[in-house]
Amino acid sequence: MVETLPETDRLPADVWKVVTVAVLGSFLAQLDATVVNVSLSTLAVEMHSTLATVQWVTSGYLLALALMLPLNGWLVDRIGAKRLYLWCFTAFTAASVLCGAARSAESLIAFRVLQGLCGGLLAPMAQMMLARAAGRHMARVVGYAAVPVLLAPVLGPVIAGAILQHASWRWIFLLNLPFGLLAIALARVFLPDDELNDQRRSFDGVGFLLLSPGIALFLYGADHVVDRRGQALLAFSILLIGLFVRSARQKAGASIVDLRLFRNRVFRAGTQVQFLQNGSVFAAQMLLPIYLIRACGESPSKTGLLLAPLGVGMICVYPLMGTLTKTFGIRKVSAMGGIVSLLSALPFVYFAQHSIAGVALAVALFFRGMGQAAIGTPSISAAYNAVAKPQLPMATTALNIVQRLGGPTLTTALATFLAWQMHAHGTAPRVFVAAFALLAALHAALLLATFALPATLAATRPSGRAA
Repeated sequence: MVETLPETDRLPADVWKVVTVAVLGSFLAQLDATVVNVSLSTLAVEMHSTLATVQWVTSGYLLALALMLPLNGWLVDRIGAKRLYLWCFTAFTAASVLCGAARSAESLIAFRVLQGLCGGLLAPMAQMMLARAAGRHMARVVGYAAVPVLLAPVLGPVIAGAILQHASWRWIFLLNLPFGLLAIALARVFLPDDELNDQRRSFDGVGFLLLSPGIALFLYGADHVVDRRGQALLAFSILLIGLFVRSARQKAGASIVDLRLFRNRVFRAGTQVQFLQNGSVFAAQMLLPIYLIRACGESPSKTGLLLAPLGVGMICVYPLMGTLTKTFGIRKVSAMGGIVSLLSALPFVYFAQHSIAGVALAVALFFRGMGQAAIGTPSISAAYNAVAKPQLPMATTALNIVQRLGGPTLTTALATFLAWQMHAHGTAPRVFVAAFALLAALHAALLLATFALPATLAATRPSGRAA
């Protein structure tokens, strides 16, 4: 059913032009984060290297993405969103060509790190441009824009598999060239020119040297928390982030990330919801495959099929977010999503007790996907709507850092709990019962966090003052 809107409530054509550019950038960045995973074994053979070394083709890219996050707000203020986006996409496309031309594992890893450094700004830049262009229509625009981005992790392995079967592995990277050139051309034509800030902030070198490696080491340490080296790096990263917080509070607006944004009650509520939502999503993505393979005896291929309804549920709800938030408001839609997510998480406690996998599990995952989609868009819209338009670049940086930290934080907590249970009880059903109960508790905390969101977006954005 096509949504019919009053003429004054329809999105201008200029907004859809920005959406097209932003979605293309996010789609390619997400696609490149997943497309290489399928090809790691092939790359190890072709490069005459070990799988442990080639694994850094993926890890180096993801860590490079994290390293660039704190720079987003400062760079937009210094050179403008359009110019920065063009530079990043041009460099990203060039790095993709270099990856396709790599002659050794070491050179491929180096080019992938370069690609990640460029791509690290594409996703937050896309989010910021959507917020600038959409205004009060943010929920509807994000709802539509999220669908193709959600498809990227699904299409990545499919595209990689087809390339590896019919062509050289180099086309996994060279495929970015035509799409990159198209995105650059569209960005030059569609993106509006920036009104640069006359009072440019100086670069906070100390803050960057504390926060950027702090985030990257946190992500790496959380992913390798079972190893002593991973635990040491995780502890060191927490120290670096703590030192950054202390430094940022002293520097206020001169910091690489302005922590005064979190004094804004609505922005703080939105980021809290995003932290818990990302955490619950990634924690479930870690727990569910382990449960299906170890407790239910399912094959990896069937496990992938059983998890597919989660993404289908999200895709079904995202395009409806504009209508839902306009009709019921931000808080009610997000809270209802929290209730659906919690109610769909509770059956997994029963499933684990009886080692159930099948239709019932797929149905629960479908509803869980619907609930998660209904939480994310309203909270992002509320967070952006709560700050003045000149602060959107800084708000984007802060929000993306919180989102990025939420996943590994709660996933590590759940994985540690699961490992402790397995050490004590093996793979007995009680192990997964306890793990899914903890996951349900995370959903309960997420539901409570949604109640702090504003009822509507009306009159929540300041005109131009600091948040």
